[in-house]
Amino acid sequence: MLTNILAGRKKELSPHDVAHARHYIAEYWPKLKRFNPEDKEELIGLPKPYLVPSHGTKGEFNFEELYYWDSYFMVQGMLYEQHKELVLGILEDLVDLFDRFKIIPNASKVYLTGRSQPPFLTSFILDVYHAYNLDRQWLDDIMQVAKDEYKTVWMGVEKPNARKVYRGLSRYYDVNYLDELAEAESGWDATPRFNRHCLNYLPIDLNCLLYKYEIDFAYTARLLGDEIEALVWEKAAKHRQSTIDKLMWSEMRGFYYDYNFVKEHHGRVVSLAAYYSMWAGLASHDKAKKLVRALRHFEHKGGLSVTDNMTITNHIPGAPPVQWAYPNGWAPLHFMVVKGLQRYGYTQDARRIATKWLKTNLDWFNTHGEFLEKYNVVQPDKPAARGLYPSQKGFGWTNAVFERFCQEFIDKQ
Repeated sequence: MLTNILAGRKKELSPHDVAHARHYIAEYWPKLKRFNPEDKEELIGLPKPYLVPSHGTKGEFNFEELYYWDSYFMVQGMLYEQHKELVLGILEDLVDLFDRFKIIPNASKVYLTGRSQPPFLTSFILDVYHAYNLDRQWLDDIMQVAKDEYKTVWMGVEKPNARKVYRGLSRYYDVNYLDELAEAESGWDATPRFNRHCLNYLPIDLNCLLYKYEIDFAYTARLLGDEIEALVWEKAAKHRQSTIDKLMWSEMRGFYYDYNFVKEHHGRVVSLAAYYSMWAGLASHDKAKKLVRALRHFEHKGGLSVTDNMTITNHIPGAPPVQWAYPNGWAPLHFMVVKGLQRYGYTQDARRIATKWLKTNLDWFNTHGEFLEKYNVVQPDKPAARGLYPSQKGFGWTNAVFERFCQEFIDKQ
């Protein structure tokens, strides 16, 4: 028994193990910081400084624009007083984009305003509200923007926001009505989930995010003393939850799937998008138990692959390379899964997966001196599978999730 305990302790990372990597991350944030208060050609001016995903080198992308969901994950490693001004400024920039364009676009470039990205605005708001102990008037004012985004963008029924399409549930969309661009709105560009017909699918992750909006609106209304509004939002959330369970849950497989509403059947790809249901608190405890059991289809030496190893789209002639698929793992999905596991009390599973991801990131950093946007979790010492664009180094949300996991699973040991 003692031998097993000691062996287990040797596998744990210590603060010393990650100190150099965390110093690198702290020193890297200024490289990602931008301030462009005026419109300049296609770049949209924003009132406050913000972070870009990566600092381009060697002919790779030269990011100058703010991205919607990247911003949410990047601030997860910065929710303490030192970065308060920057974090609140990024949120203000997102609000400014919505005020101007009536959508929070994919990114702050004019040609990217025809679509959005996965909606994390209410989660961003509540995270900073609690982290910085902000006042309720601030919360009330900014949640009104989130309500407008919810109703205008995600519950829109006609162009330019024809997203609510089937039994009250929504899809990813693009004003050009192209499947490839709708898939880009999902953030998973490219993925086998939608079989190259994204406009035909109700995504499980998107509708869990909208459930989270409704729950967050109810929470805020109750906090502000409006019980009637809280009940209205809770009713909307319960209806969405019921519809998701009817359309997207497979009792036989014990898993949530995207739903093809045109053909009225489940998608065929098993993906980590299902675990948004645990992050949002939508899954029942019985369903969560089955989802935890299904983690074995994704878990490898280096962490969680985006899809299971049965995904074969990579090999279809003419299909675009899919980077949001096996054998790749991504920081935001590890964050979502770990948070979902913690929410339902699966703390040991959360620690195991977070530790695997930390070690994958750390081993690559110790060998190559950098973090990546994605990793090969099946063979962590090998490069990730290629995507539509060159693999990026840096990297904003990887750095942030690494730091956040260090705070939770190393600092608090």
